Amino acid sequence: MQEDFKLELKLEVVQDLELYSEILKKDVNTILNEALELYFENEKEKLLDKNQNNENAMTNLSYDEFWDDVEV
Repeated sequence: MQEDFKLELKLEVVQDLELYSEILKKDVNTILNEALELYFENEKEKLLDKNQNNENAMTNLSYDEFWDDVEV
């Protein structure tokens, strides 16, 4: 994994990070890590929901469609 990469933040974001760092008594890295963890959890949930919806769309048959041509 590449350890160094370029990260560009808007001035407003940097100012907010500094402000919240002071208010919450947390360093900027902790705030960024917590924010990214929440972001990834949220995106993972969206992807899982989307995949579930796609699966349901592929197998979602009506009662008549499911039992069509079945002899009991």
